[in-house]
Amino acid sequence: MSYLDKVRDKRLFATKSMNANWNHYYGVVKKITSLSGQWPYQKPITRLLCVLLVTLSTISMIIPQVAKFFKCDGNLQCIFETMTSYMLTSVTLVKLYTCYFNRCKMKVLIDQLFVDWNELETPEEYEIMKRYAKNGRRYSLVYALYCFMAVYIFMSVSLIPQVLDVLLPLNESRPILPTYPGYYFVDERKYFFYTFSHAIMAWEIAMSGIVSHDCILLTYIEHVCSIFTLVGLRFERLMCKRNNTMNVLHSHTSDVYRKQIAFSVYTHRKALKFAQLIEDTFSLTLAIQIALNTIMISITLLQITQQNADILEVIRYVMYVVGQLIHLFCLSFEGQKLIDHSLQTRDKIYNSLWYETSPKTQRILLFVMQKSLQPIFLSAGKIYIFSMENFTMIVQTSMSYFTVLSSLE
Repeated sequence: MSYLDKVRDKRLFATKSMNANWNHYYGVVKKITSLSGQWPYQKPITRLLCVLLVTLSTISMIIPQVAKFFKCDGNLQCIFETMTSYMLTSVTLVKLYTCYFNRCKMKVLIDQLFVDWNELETPEEYEIMKRYAKNGRRYSLVYALYCFMAVYIFMSVSLIPQVLDVLLPLNESRPILPTYPGYYFVDERKYFFYTFSHAIMAWEIAMSGIVSHDCILLTYIEHVCSIFTLVGLRFERLMCKRNNTMNVLHSHTSDVYRKQIAFSVYTHRKALKFAQLIEDTFSLTLAIQIALNTIMISITLLQITQQNADILEVIRYVMYVVGQLIHLFCLSFEGQKLIDHSLQTRDKIYNSLWYETSPKTQRILLFVMQKSLQPIFLSAGKIYIFSMENFTMIVQTSMSYFTVLSSLE
C-alpha cells in the first residue's frame, strides 16, 4: 500500500470517528449557542428569532434600570448600584451581536475544526485532539451550569425576606429586597412576585447570550491548542528511535520525508491562521468587556463597604464580584494556555536532533522556529493580553479604582 493510500485510509478513519463523536465533543456548545441564535448553521429565521428573544429580554431589563437611574436623583450610591446591573446588560448585547454579525467568520472556524479532524494521521494524534475536545466540552458544561445557577441564586436572595415573614413573622413586614436594581413603575411589595418572575426569566434568557459567546470562544482556544500540540508531535516524529538511540531518518531526501516536513509546516501555519481569526473575531468584544468588568468590580466593592448596606445585599454583591473574577479568570487561563502552546513548537524543534538533518531541512526548521519566537495570544482590542499575569493586574487596577471611588463618597 502506498503512502497516499495509507494517509487516505487514516483520514477516512478520522472522518468516521469525528462524525460519530461530534455530538459527544461539541454537542454542548452547539446546543448552548443555538439557544441564543449564535450557531452559524441554524436557519436564518431561527437565528433571528432567537437573537430577538434575547435582545427583547435584555431590553425589558434595561428599561427598569434606566428608570431606576433617573429615580436616583443624583444620589451617587443609588447610581453606582444601578450601573453594576446596567453594565452587565450592555455586555450581554455586545457579546450577542458579536457572534451574530460575525457569522461568516464563525462558519470558517467551525469548518476548519472539521478539516483538522479529517487530517489526523495516527491514533496518537486522534487521542490528542480528543483530549482537548473533551476539555472544551467539560469547560463549557461547567461554565454554563455555573452561570445559570449563579444568576438563579443571585435573584433568589430577594425571596429571603418574604420567606422569613412567613416562618418568623415580626410586628411589621421586612423591607423588600429588589431582585435587581430596577424600577418597574408599580408598588414593589404588591407586585413583587410578578417582577421577580420577570427578572428570573429575563436574566436567564439574557445570560444565554453571554454563556454561548464564552463557551464557543473557549472551545476554539482549546482546539487551536490541540493543533499546536500536534505540530510539536509531528516535528518530534521526524526523528526515529532505533536500538535505544536517536538517529535521523536516512531517507530524509525521499518524497515521504519531504512530505512529512511540508505537512508539519502546513499544520503550523494553519494553527497561526486559526488563532489570528479568533483574535479578529473576538478582540473588540473582549476590549469592551474588560473595560466594563474592571469598572463593575470596583463599583461592586464600593457597594460592599457601604456602612448602611444590608447583610443580604452584601452577600449578593460578594457573589457578583466572585462571578466577575471567575469570568476573567477563565478567559485569562485560556489565554495563558494559548501562549504556552504556541511557544512549545519552538522548544520541541530546538530539543530535537535538527543539527543532524540536511542544510535544506535546517533552513525550513529555522523558519518555523522564527515564526514561533513570538507567542500567539488572545487580546482585548490589541491592548490587553489575557494571561495569568495580567489577571492579577486587572484585580489590582479594580482595587485602585475602588480606592478612588471610596474617596469620593
